[in-house]
Amino acid sequence: MVPISLADTLSFEPSENLEFTCSDPSLPVDGDNLVVRAAKSFFTHAGIKAGVKIRLEKQIPHGAGLGGGSSDAATTFLALNSLFQTGLTLEDLSTLAAAIGSDIPFFLHRSAAMCRGRGEIVEPIAFDHSFPLLLIKPPFGVPTPWAYKQWKDSVEIPGVPYGEQTMPWGVLVNHLERPVFEKYLFLALLKNWLLAQPESEAALMSGSGATMFAICKSGQASQELEAKAQAEFGPTLWLHSCHTTPL
Repeated sequence: MVPISLADTLSFEPSENLEFTCSDPSLPVDGDNLVVRAAKSFFTHAGIKAGVKIRLEKQIPHGAGLGGGSSDAATTFLALNSLFQTGLTLEDLSTLAAAIGSDIPFFLHRSAAMCRGRGEIVEPIAFDHSFPLLLIKPPFGVPTPWAYKQWKDSVEIPGVPYGEQTMPWGVLVNHLERPVFEKYLFLALLKNWLLAQPESEAALMSGSGATMFAICKSGQASQELEAKAQAEFGPTLWLHSCHTTPL
């Protein structure tokens, strides 16, 4: 797993109670939100009776397979540990994080990492490669639990490349494309289209979807591919040019 330059913004202010607001009205602001769950878990574990006001400005779409909610929860753990000077170790925070969501411990490390188990076993690695990306998400999300449940009985769609794509720094492959593409055929079409474009070096689904990403030949190529995708598929797509962030 590799960090990218796309990010949400969270602000924290001490308060008597736990208050959470979000710029995206479609997201829950109650106990179902990972930020709220992270804050409650932190306060319970640390034995703190105070609260905090948290404001979330969303840039990462939800249901995208980009770890938006997980990164927000991880930031909440790190921020509250600093704000209340509780001195919890990274191991302490990782244990709390893994109980809430499998991908949250990765974002605590603020580094590229090999992630195993459910994703909660994190081994930070050096990844000194920064390359441009184009992210494309259609106006729907893919439920992660559903994608995993469908994997065993899923089959490949003829004409869609599922195999490994070899890059100078490693190999790209995503076995969840098989069940997700079966139901969401547009994502399979989008992958084929991205691979056919001269600006792309590789294309893959991110996580369990619904975001597809292309590794582009340059930053300018990413911008050009973004414009082409907008013209080809219309204004309902969410598109974002960004890059990997070696740490």
